[in-house]
Amino acid sequence: MDRQFEALPILELGANAGYRRPVQAQAAGVTLASPALDVMTDLSRTSPATIRPQAPVEGARQFMIARGVRLLLVVDDRETVLGVLTATDVLGEKAVRAATDRGMKRTELTVGDIMTPAEQVEVVALAEVEGARVGHVLETLRRAGRQHALVVDFDLIPAASLIDAPVRRAMVRGILSLSQLGRQLGVVLQTSGEVARTFAEIELALGR
Repeated sequence: MDRQFEALPILELGANAGYRRPVQAQAAGVTLASPALDVMTDLSRTSPATIRPQAPVEGARQFMIARGVRLLLVVDDRETVLGVLTATDVLGEKAVRAATDRGMKRTELTVGDIMTPAEQVEVVALAEVEGARVGHVLETLRRAGRQHALVVDFDLIPAASLIDAPVRRAMVRGILSLSQLGRQLGVVLQTSGEVARTFAEIELALGR
């Protein structure tokens, strides 16, 4: 073995050590005319918060608090996106109805019981976001009546045989969040999840 390289100094980790996570720098002062990408959480730069469908709903709530997020991607062991879970799902009437319908206690529910399945999740193509402004994002969320929207790009999976066509697979590339958008617009939101009131607060603060 070539001995021209010296070993690096070794230290002890010690108690109370933490660890780094990917951090996406957010544009500080956006306006409605700023590029929409300035308010998108880019999953190529920061890891998404994910959870398994069999996890308990209460565990999901605590995880959201720990990560400081209001949306979790629900994934399986192969990292296929099965659906999404929001704070509104966990804290609102959806969980209560699901427990009643199943004859269960709310604390017995799993993420899979109340998540929105992938087939029902509305998304926006990355190509559309790349040419849009923050105002377009705000209006898109307002019309959809949602706190979040997923942004997707696509992978082409080679055909299994010469007679088959390649398969286009959606890949979640980013997340648009009404609460993050409000923060970057400099709007202090007082509500904690009611969509219509949140939009009203943003529009009032922006003088619209």
